[in-house]
Amino acid sequence: MSPELISVLVLAVVFVIATTRSVNMGALAFAAAFGVGTLVADLDADGVFAGFPGDLFVVLVGVTYLFAIARANGTTDWLVHAAVRMVRGRVALIPWVMFALTGALTAIGAVSPAAVAIVAPIALSFAARYRISPLLMGAMVVHGAQAGGFSPISIYGSIVNGIVEREKLPGSELTLFLASLLVNLVIAAVVFVVCGGLKLWRRGAVTGEALPAPGGTGADDGPATGGPGTGGTGTGGAGAEAGTRTAPAPAPTAVATRPEAPPAGALTAPVVATLVSLVALVVAVLGFDLDAGLTAITLAVVLSAAWPEDSRRAVGQIAWPTVLLICGVLTYVGVLDEMGTITWAGEGVGGIGVPLLAAVLLCYIGAIVSAFASSVGIMGALIPLAVPFLAQGEIGAVGMVAALAVSATVVDVSPFSTNGALVLAAAPDVDRERFFRQLMAYGGIVVAAVPAAVWLVMVVPGWG
Repeated sequence: MSPELISVLVLAVVFVIATTRSVNMGALAFAAAFGVGTLVADLDADGVFAGFPGDLFVVLVGVTYLFAIARANGTTDWLVHAAVRMVRGRVALIPWVMFALTGALTAIGAVSPAAVAIVAPIALSFAARYRISPLLMGAMVVHGAQAGGFSPISIYGSIVNGIVEREKLPGSELTLFLASLLVNLVIAAVVFVVCGGLKLWRRGAVTGEALPAPGGTGADDGPATGGPGTGGTGTGGAGAEAGTRTAPAPAPTAVATRPEAPPAGALTAPVVATLVSLVALVVAVLGFDLDAGLTAITLAVVLSAAWPEDSRRAVGQIAWPTVLLICGVLTYVGVLDEMGTITWAGEGVGGIGVPLLAAVLLCYIGAIVSAFASSVGIMGALIPLAVPFLAQGEIGAVGMVAALAVSATVVDVSPFSTNGALVLAAAPDVDRERFFRQLMAYGGIVVAAVPAAVWLVMVVPGWG
């Protein structure tokens, strides 16, 4: 048995044990990375740790730390109220506002994880406040980021168009952008309907007084996990049901349990300082290309020093189980990459003599691997692998490149990808194990369905 096949089988065993024994998959993956890396790939400790995603670790810790402080001092409550006022009480429009916002950020040059890191905590705090499915809100944020991710001036678009030019393939910047935009827009519309968006429309226009009290938006004393709004089903009904009961009832409870919290919507000094910090985060990341994680940690430390009473438990609100999960799995994927498993799989597919079959298999490899690893890295590896059969002229290069790009990025809703991990970590007051399973199931559906769909629409007709 080849080392590459052994590494794939070990990954499957990790998934099975984590699912059946409720062991943190990240811890299992660290053990697997040590075992496979040492015994099979002949790597030393440095070789195993080479795959540790240090940048993602800092992003997850920094962003969740900063927004834990924002929840504790009432900033997210203020942002939620501002969002409701902006759409004149139409809560159903908020997921689309978040979709458009992340799409605009990536289209003008933000790296997709940076845009998601900025928007996801606000969007998911809103979801917790108004009993919206966190899966719906998280998917809208991630798909919005990918919708704008291939504009001609975006990071992803520039990279892919550069690879196409380097490989001397026919290219179309507009086709690439529109393909990603339309695919993610269609998926977002389907998710909106399936995850309770129509129920949100039936709520009509609402006011803050007509909705449940924040309850879950505070970092200190949210409701027990698994309550309303933690799942993808029945979330609209839960919100509506809460609204039809005696609405004033939750308010005294919130005041009694959080006497230090300012009234929702109040601009206190900590709120103003946190809003300035969030603006500074956006400017630093988008304007000066600074690291989102390091910037967020720095801002969080400044706020903690100024108002220690608001942030005394913020460190405990960092999503440590999620950090362990994501870093462990990605470390193992790094071992796979180091020992050549990913290249081995891609070259095996590229050698198939039927171009259309090779094309769909490359799309699936791009989707599966990208669900655990860098989307840009996968595109950079797979597009050159497609060059030999693109040169035969049986498959259009423009459609094939677009299909590979979409397949490798649309799966970023997976909780093992950077964007999916940010969504999982940013969701307040949810049953994280349940939300993780929802994201993993949804990511699996996307991996199974989208590559075949884009292959059928973009590759089979022979674009380019």
